[in-house]
Amino acid sequence: MLALRLAPTRPRSLSVCVLCATLASPLFAQAPAALPSSAHTPTGLQLSDSTLTLRVDALRSDVLRVRLYPNNHPAEDASWAVLPASRTASIAVTPEPAGFSTADLRVAVAPDLRLTISDLAGHVLQSDALPISWTPQGFTVTKTKSDVDHFFGLGDKPGPLDRAGEAFTMWNSDSFGFQESTDPIYKSIPFFLEMHDSRTLGILLDNTYRTFFDFGRKNTAQYTFSAPAGPLDYYILYGPEPKHVIETYAWLTGPTPLPPLWSLGYQQSRYSYTPRSEVEDVAAHLRRDKIPADGIWLDIDYQYKYRPFTVDPVTFPDFPGLIHNLAAQHFHAILIADLHIADAPNQNYPAYDSGVATDQFVKQNGKTYVGDVWPGPSVFPDFTRATTRTWFASLYKDFVNDGAAGFWDDMNEPAVFTYPSKTMPDDVVHRISGEEAEGFAPRLAFHTEIHNIYGMENSRATQEGLLTLQPNLRPFVLTRATYAGGQRYAATWTGDNLATWNHLRMTTPQLLNLGLSGFSLSGADVGGFGGSPSPDLLTRWLMLAAFQPIDRDHAAKGTRPHEPWADGPEQETIRRHYIEERYRLLPYLYTTAEETSRNGIPIIRPLFLEAPHATADDHPLDNDAPGEFFFGPSLLVAASPLPDDVAPYEVHLPPGVWYDYWTGARLDRRETLISRDLELRNPTATGKSQLPPLMVHPALGDLPVYVHAGAIIPMQPLVQSTEEKPNGPLTLRVYAPADTSTPCTGDLYTDDGATFDFRHGAYLRLHLTCTISVDGALTLNIPAREGDFHPWWTQFRIEAIGFTPHTAQASTNGHTTPLDHTDVGYAVTVPDTGRPQTIVLH
Repeated sequence: MLALRLAPTRPRSLSVCVLCATLASPLFAQAPAALPSSAHTPTGLQLSDSTLTLRVDALRSDVLRVRLYPNNHPAEDASWAVLPASRTASIAVTPEPAGFSTADLRVAVAPDLRLTISDLAGHVLQSDALPISWTPQGFTVTKTKSDVDHFFGLGDKPGPLDRAGEAFTMWNSDSFGFQESTDPIYKSIPFFLEMHDSRTLGILLDNTYRTFFDFGRKNTAQYTFSAPAGPLDYYILYGPEPKHVIETYAWLTGPTPLPPLWSLGYQQSRYSYTPRSEVEDVAAHLRRDKIPADGIWLDIDYQYKYRPFTVDPVTFPDFPGLIHNLAAQHFHAILIADLHIADAPNQNYPAYDSGVATDQFVKQNGKTYVGDVWPGPSVFPDFTRATTRTWFASLYKDFVNDGAAGFWDDMNEPAVFTYPSKTMPDDVVHRISGEEAEGFAPRLAFHTEIHNIYGMENSRATQEGLLTLQPNLRPFVLTRATYAGGQRYAATWTGDNLATWNHLRMTTPQLLNLGLSGFSLSGADVGGFGGSPSPDLLTRWLMLAAFQPIDRDHAAKGTRPHEPWADGPEQETIRRHYIEERYRLLPYLYTTAEETSRNGIPIIRPLFLEAPHATADDHPLDNDAPGEFFFGPSLLVAASPLPDDVAPYEVHLPPGVWYDYWTGARLDRRETLISRDLELRNPTATGKSQLPPLMVHPALGDLPVYVHAGAIIPMQPLVQSTEEKPNGPLTLRVYAPADTSTPCTGDLYTDDGATFDFRHGAYLRLHLTCTISVDGALTLNIPAREGDFHPWWTQFRIEAIGFTPHTAQASTNGHTTPLDHTDVGYAVTVPDTGRPQTIVLH
């Protein structure tokens, strides 16, 4: 029988290291005291005072793990978030008198156990401002902070992109209609980036209890992270560039897997399309109006009495026939499948009956816990048990056999209507089964420990179930609640937003911070879930969403129609145009998705991720340019920071040469100008520039998008769904490099878009390059194919932007072909021979 193990009673507040008290000195920062030789370990250090033990281990030369625990009671070496191979990684370190060093970092420990982390050049990257406070009320870690520090991450918390000066709580919460100041909301991702003096660290606090982060709200000279219980176990990831930190976080917790291609297409949803005829009408309207689309989502009204894993036979007769008919029109059906199971004994409800028979539900006071959700009284699976996840996964079998393409895990904070907290009580008990991969011992745990991972483990069960049922088909799961590492199991969205201009504005920083927190595949309810958007608001939202990872139009009951054809032909034409552009860009988007599946770099990116040194003083350019972001590595989307404002607004481009995506116009932003404030502080300053911003005044239907010089963007002919074979060549849109010394590059990746066959070589990858010669010729090099997948195209169409030919001809494979003059440049179509070739435009 398992015993309930509570968090250990915490000793008094730690203030002095007994072992090293005689070494204490106010000059410690300048002359660190030596540690006892016994403190050094092969991978770092371990040092104790009378009550506590500090352990610091180097997992890699640029990754440290820091743990603090009561003496003789080591913290459980376990994690729901960190991959086992990363959590147990180690390297040998070089002992030093006050700590140790690696090939990248130096760690020093003060007599009171305060840590200082520096690079090998002596730049302090992070330092404890106070000794760690460890009391019966919890722990607090306090770090020094300067006025020029910047913080990013923590998932989709509302508010500005930069978290500096803000404070947050991690406690997954059902937050319908959240506002900019609402906290907490749906997710708990206790990972953030700290940027200081052009150097970036990442911090993951791996504690699943309610945790707290204060980035200078209480004290501008400090930032803190704390928890009332659970382990003090955190990871430090060193850049110095922010992109490297994100790649390391993917190494630590796993990247977003490569999604099925259809999930990157346009999705249409509503709470709820019902009855069946309405679903069929929406599908027919999309195809009739030639609005490209790949997914139709079904919310809870398709279910019988809102009971998950059921179908209402009256409103949705012949459900398999509906799914089949949608598939015949190239629509993928995505079904909501909430985790709460109706408490319905003796009612022939298989999900309940099988769960009770095999004891799959959480307990309270020794009895199955019951709480009210959509079906009324409901019971809740105990997802910390492997057997429960396997049982829950089996519930998808009938829907998968019917042809459902994806599943939507909603209400999994878990949401419970019974209480003001809108979740289950703290004393609900979960049974951790003790799996080797996570490292947890079999034991009971109160909900206070499990709450923040409950939604993640729900999505894990769903994904594992789909992989069991269809082992060679990439699953698609969307989850509302999750924890760090949850990107391994599901995509996500920002929850129940509102149809307001402010929520449209908030979407960009939310999705950017989600991407920085591991969730590359994310979106927001386009048009706003609650309330009714004005025609212009819905149009602007659909325009912006065309350049976001997930493009799903979704609305609540009682709101006016959200579909693209709502509001008449003028608005529909604009909306269709942007959805069509998304489909033309699918080769570029899919290539970017494949990149993120390898290295964790998100699909949409803050400016500082691609241009970390774009400003004169190295502050993130994003703070000057709210509303701007990179879509993949090469496209910069510059939406208005105040989308309902009719006035012109500033666009801040990183230094360099740029092209207008829509017109091909060249913008040279290379001039060296010193910003006035830097000149006043340092009259001798030279070098980096901050040019005056561009002023733009787009009309409705215009969204400024720019491409950096030297980019190669793969594009395809327009299709109505990802299952339709494009008719024509694959376009390689080449944006001429800024000068002859700078090459241009671009990547192309493709596969069958559905299976895991790419793991066995069934893919195609090209790394494309081009140059401009001194005589003005543009040379594009197409290398040998990597992989053995045969793509849909047989020709390449080369479109050169920012290039002026002398002879208006192209030569390749010994043949000369005239160039076509297009609206944005010059083009030529050549065969794709499947072999390396060089195309020269003269």
